[in-house]
Amino acid sequence: MPRLFTGLEIPPELAAELASMRGGLFGARWIDVENYHLTLRFIGDIDDATANDIDLELGRIRRAPFEVTLQGLGFFGGDKPRAIVAKGQAAHPLIELQAEQERLIRRVGLPPEPRKFTPHVTLARLRGASTMAVADYLGARGFLSRRFQADRFVLFSSRDSVGGGPYVIEATYPLG
Repeated sequence: MPRLFTGLEIPPELAAELASMRGGLFGARWIDVENYHLTLRFIGDIDDATANDIDLELGRIRRAPFEVTLQGLGFFGGDKPRAIVAKGQAAHPLIELQAEQERLIRRVGLPPEPRKFTPHVTLARLRGASTMAVADYLGARGFLSRRFQADRFVLFSSRDSVGGGPYVIEATYPLG
């Protein structure tokens, strides 16, 4: 299998609203709308046997559906901005689902995820955008808060490419 990660899909109507934030920032490479997602656990490039073990472990998760809130726009990278994101709220059910996935994937033998979980939807990858230009861009956008129901999570695959995508759903896992 190719590069894997787990995530939540963004409903089409919310994805369309997020897509309306595109444009107006030099150095931005905008993510295709169909590739919007909220990553739960990056897994990486693994062999088929490990992918099958991960699929079995993820299939054991039993959690209720929950509401996810996206609250405003932001960026990652500090003095060298590298991404524009819609920020997700770290609500208890979301954190618990991510933590359970982390435990199960580690049980299969993969190393822990080195980055702290920060829920977000990447809208653009940046190259050469100044902090001032990013601040101006964010100040001109009116995305405040939107909610959606997470009733499943998915195992995505991606090809090794600049900026990721296209993403393919390899397996789905219902919540509830």
